[in-house]
Amino acid sequence: MKNIIKIAGVVASVALLSACASTDGPVVDTTAGADTTPAPAPAGPVPGSQADLENAAGHRVFFAYDQYTLTPQAQATLAKQAAWLKEYPEARILVAGNCDERGTREYNLALGARRAEAAKSYLVSLGVDASRVTTVSYGKERPIDPRSTEAAWSLNRNSTTTLRSVGA
Repeated sequence: MKNIIKIAGVVASVALLSACASTDGPVVDTTAGADTTPAPAPAGPVPGSQADLENAAGHRVFFAYDQYTLTPQAQATLAKQAAWLKEYPEARILVAGNCDERGTREYNLALGARRAEAAKSYLVSLGVDASRVTTVSYGKERPIDPRSTEAAWSLNRNSTTTLRSVGA
């Protein structure tokens, strides 16, 4: 009888300890050979995304005051965009022409259109299918920097390339 009481006491102790076990500690996978290593997070932007375009090629080119001719730096950025677009032939883009706040609304809309068209024409000359590029002018309506300073105006005189869609 003493043995039965001892065994019952041991069983009760084990049951009591099991009920009080904490789950805050590490979880041990007991499946043989299972790989529980999480997949590494991708480094950098998602390929073919707007962030990828901006990172790989840049998405904005700048213009001199009252101009729509492409500078050598603008041409270099657009050449990178063309190469990126060739890598992602399903991508469609919008090129938006922008101006600083000086000048009338109508004048700036026309100048912004010429800037967007200059960027599109250069992309097309580098082999990008014209049907993949849409243009729009925002004139002075969408400034990057709203201040009325020369530094702000130089930022606002640009064309900006935005990915519109990927895929058919």
